[in-house]
Amino acid sequence: MGEFSEKKSTCGTVCLKYLLFTFNCCFWLAGLAVMAVGIWTLALKSDYISLLASGTYLATAYILVVAGVVVMVTGVLGCCATFKERRNLLRLYFILLLIIFLLEIIAGILAYVYYQQLNAELKENLKDTMTKRYHQPGHEGVTSAVDKLQQEFHCCGSNNSQDWRDSEWIRSGEAGGRVVPDSCCKTVVAHCGQRDHASNIYKVEGGCITKLETFIQEHLRVIGAVGIGIACVQVFGMIFTCCLYKSLKLEHY
Repeated sequence: MGEFSEKKSTCGTVCLKYLLFTFNCCFWLAGLAVMAVGIWTLALKSDYISLLASGTYLATAYILVVAGVVVMVTGVLGCCATFKERRNLLRLYFILLLIIFLLEIIAGILAYVYYQQLNAELKENLKDTMTKRYHQPGHEGVTSAVDKLQQEFHCCGSNNSQDWRDSEWIRSGEAGGRVVPDSCCKTVVAHCGQRDHASNIYKVEGGCITKLETFIQEHLRVIGAVGIGIACVQVFGMIFTCCLYKSLKLEHY
């Protein structure tokens, strides 16, 4: 009877090992996906970060990159801990899983909270940023972001094209007679911003605030979904780790 019980325990351990190994393979790929989303946000979608007053959007992306790197390293550690059947490695693996779980939950919560606050932040700050920093010394990033924003989303000004009347650059002699930046034009040529007729600029298409808000909210949904989704998957990994740890402890005795 004891021999049967021992065989059953060994069989259970082997099953748990392969379950945990399969999880680690998926987990490693998930870590790659998490890191890719973070890098994608930072490298390709960060043009408009200079237009945001809060650093929350940037913080969520950095958290995902860090979590993704740690996930990939942890996946390798998990495979070693599983096949070497070392309980001390399993304990370390479980702790790392818990840390990553918390990081991704934090990223998801930050994304959700910022999602709710984004409209108020843009309404309070976007117009001032565009009118006071556009084409001003030391704010080249804002100038580039505003030009790209207006061209990519076919908009002009924060709320509408008349916002540019309050621009420090437009009021200065440096604007060269322009009433809006050239990036407001439907076809950008030098000094095209001198004429603000609807046939020449994005005048009736509306301001940029709503379009920028929609753009960022879409990316916050991706960040939040990835963070929360991977965190939920990790719960199974922690359960498998605990089961294998307990199984090895029973076999040891």
